[in-house]
Amino acid sequence: MLRKFAYNKIFRTTGMLLLLILLLLFPASKQYSLEDDKIVKTSSSVKKNEVFLIDKDGYVARCLVEINAETDEQYAKKLIELLTIGGKYEQKIPNGFRAILPTDLKVNSVNINGSDITIDLSKEFYDLSSNDDEKAIEALTFNLTSINGVSNLYINIDNEPLKEFPISKKNVIQPFNKQDGINKNFDLSSYKNINSVIVYYVSKGNSNYYYVPVTKITNDNREKIKIIIDELTSSHIYETNLMSFLNYNAKLISYELTDDVLTLNFNNFLFDDENTKSILEEVIYSISLSVRDNYDVKEVIFTVDGKEITKSVIKNIE
Repeated sequence: MLRKFAYNKIFRTTGMLLLLILLLLFPASKQYSLEDDKIVKTSSSVKKNEVFLIDKDGYVARCLVEINAETDEQYAKKLIELLTIGGKYEQKIPNGFRAILPTDLKVNSVNINGSDITIDLSKEFYDLSSNDDEKAIEALTFNLTSINGVSNLYINIDNEPLKEFPISKKNVIQPFNKQDGINKNFDLSSYKNINSVIVYYVSKGNSNYYYVPVTKITNDNREKIKIIIDELTSSHIYETNLMSFLNYNAKLISYELTDDVLTLNFNNFLFDDENTKSILEEVIYSISLSVRDNYDVKEVIFTVDGKEITKSVIKNIE
């Protein structure tokens, strides 16, 4: 009996060692998700949500904040309250970021109907600080269209549609959506054939990196993914406090859009380390976030010379 027990134990141990060796020899390919950086490890996992606040340089920037709500309408209201200076969720704002909406602003109502969200705010909205009105609209738009299925924002002030920016007095055309732009950068030689592309750059906070979307408005009518990669590989970023970790020698050899999957084929300079075939996380996220805001796709597949290296899941498959 003892001998049989000993043999069984040896067989189990040997089997586990063989399995471990196989896993080491044939590692699973890395799959990224834009949800990956929303989990903070504590005594229990706490989910943090993507939100857009004002960073130290005045950009509307992407960061992560814990917000919980039972309905999309409640979540939308909390997002607006997070953006309110001195609001009840001010303590949740990460260091280096700030709210932008005026103190004492009230959310009268929130209504979601299909892809449209309509918010009714109190008259304190008109108390925005100088030069903050367009940034406030951008922050509201990118936050509220981050809600699943929502793509258009309508803003009312005490039941009256917002017709102009409070400070600049420019006329506004509703609904607002991501195509209106964020942190806009204009490089135009003509008012004809205008192309608008959102590119996510990296910025440095107190102890970590975060992402800043910039809408490039140009006369460049190439496919948007080509513009995105060219911008991220440029040796000269238009603002010194914005960065890209994508090697300037990296080239997009080809791309293929099939159904809801975008496959990108690069040369070897996509790798941070060619020996380990590793790609910097900042490169994965800069490209994937840019693709998410320019294309209606669920996955981005990264290949080098036609061989799949990794994939990024940018929308939950329902």
